[in-house]
Amino acid sequence: MSKYRTHNCGELRTENIGENVKIAGWVDTVRNHGGVIFLDLRDHYGVTQTVFHDESLLEGISRESVISVTGKVVERDEDTINPKIATGLVEVVVDSIEILGPSLARLPFIPGESTATREDVRLKYRFLDLRNPEMHEIIVFRSKVISYLRKKMEELGFVEIQTPILTCSSPEGARDYLVPSRKHKGKFYALPQAPQQFKQLLMASGFDKYFQIAPCFRDEDARLDRSPGEFYQLDFEMAFAEQEDVLNVAETVIYDTFSHFSDFSVSKPPFRRIPYNEAMLTYGSDKPDLRNPLIIKDLTDLFAEVDFPAFKGRPVRGIKADCSNKPRSFFENMLKFALSIGMKGLGYLTLAGDIFKGPIDKFLNPEQKAELIRIVDLKDNETVFFICDELPIVNTYAGQIRTELCNQLDLLDKDRYEMCFIIDYPMYEINEETGKIDFTHNPFSMPQGGLEALENEDPLTILAYQYDIVCNGVELSSGAVRNHHPDIMKKAFEIAGYSHEELKAKFGALYTAFTYGAPPHAGMAPGVDRMVMLLTGRSNIRDVIAFPLNSNAQDLLLGAPNEVTEKQLREVHIKLR
Repeated sequence: MSKYRTHNCGELRTENIGENVKIAGWVDTVRNHGGVIFLDLRDHYGVTQTVFHDESLLEGISRESVISVTGKVVERDEDTINPKIATGLVEVVVDSIEILGPSLARLPFIPGESTATREDVRLKYRFLDLRNPEMHEIIVFRSKVISYLRKKMEELGFVEIQTPILTCSSPEGARDYLVPSRKHKGKFYALPQAPQQFKQLLMASGFDKYFQIAPCFRDEDARLDRSPGEFYQLDFEMAFAEQEDVLNVAETVIYDTFSHFSDFSVSKPPFRRIPYNEAMLTYGSDKPDLRNPLIIKDLTDLFAEVDFPAFKGRPVRGIKADCSNKPRSFFENMLKFALSIGMKGLGYLTLAGDIFKGPIDKFLNPEQKAELIRIVDLKDNETVFFICDELPIVNTYAGQIRTELCNQLDLLDKDRYEMCFIIDYPMYEINEETGKIDFTHNPFSMPQGGLEALENEDPLTILAYQYDIVCNGVELSSGAVRNHHPDIMKKAFEIAGYSHEELKAKFGALYTAFTYGAPPHAGMAPGVDRMVMLLTGRSNIRDVIAFPLNSNAQDLLLGAPNEVTEKQLREVHIKLR
């Protein structure tokens, strides 16, 4: 293979017994068994056990040093066979060694034990963390997933096209990362939050099906399922396409990918299409985990006739669960959880034979009790929990109680991927900070009903051709049928407070392109990082990214963000305040 090795550390087998070989890698472990020293050598491909009979050969060699050894492949003694590794039937008896890269510093942690180390230390020494075979394999796995996604898109007739990284700032829902211009004083580039405008311009340019594994840059706060700064999407767009055309492509690619890379069962296409309002009412979330069997029921009409002051005149939700044989502490803990998320209490009733047990029982007459049993399909020994507050917070609280009940009752089937599409998002919402009408989802979306709806309907009742893919409670993707008519685009932005001049200033290229004839088009962008996170069973998205920023948007390895020189600032016409 090279002057450093004839074989890698994962390929020697019994058929190599008797051969003189040369292998190279990192010193993984060293074990001295009374004059016979066993050294495990590790590289990208695996681990091979080597044997030293001359202790002096190991002088100056410490753990994680990079060495190359030459020796003969022999069969292991029966009591030393290691079935956990591919090379476990053989070992190399070493007759010479060369130090290629000594490990001189004290290790901050043992690479193979890195996942038990604090994350800030792991990220500072990420090159050591990634030597851990568990972490190493995740990055290799990610590569395989991306390769598979590319193959699937090409099979479906999509053309891969790269779009710019330096672009203009535009209001797309998150904060931009700004890049000052040296040549144009006082002006800035922005890193793209998504290739949104470019992919629509590609449709206006006559391309039929575009895709890329696109980097996206948003100055957002981190979550366990969201990496700050930079993330990657399988971005795709289709000309002459409606919503169902995009959903069909998405579910084909997602189903095939998850089925190929996991032994878990995967929702078979077609995935469920759940309208946004139904999702919020039934699951309390637009990212529902459909593995959770608990369902939220609307009890508002029932309690409108119940003389219970806490529920009077407000929306009420109910969740049925089998809490039989649960101690009193279970209900006390559920109340504590409810209070911790901001609720004022958590009422409940348990059906015991033909009577109810619980503090709300006295407020319900027999007819109302019978109606409650019918609505929630309550069986003997089952409990219904009540959530009451103003809209839309009552739905959010109900969703959180649904999730907590599922966790406490251990109802989640963790061996499957349950997919759905959330569709029919509201086009507009009231911005909580400004009190003004704003886009809910994507400003480039086509309103259902087109120009007529925009001109004649209450903006808050208008739905958009917008959709998300959700898997196990994680949003994988957003997408939409695009607004490609200049008149509809103008009116849509006008409702959100943009003048015609502002529209042309902020989205001039797109607006102008549409005045020269643009096809109907639609697309979406499943998140690559989140797909890999789900497929590898990780709860932290940073585990599936080679060099992530930490939760505070810092690169602890290279030290970004960092200070720059006064000369650099002057070159880009910036003075720090």
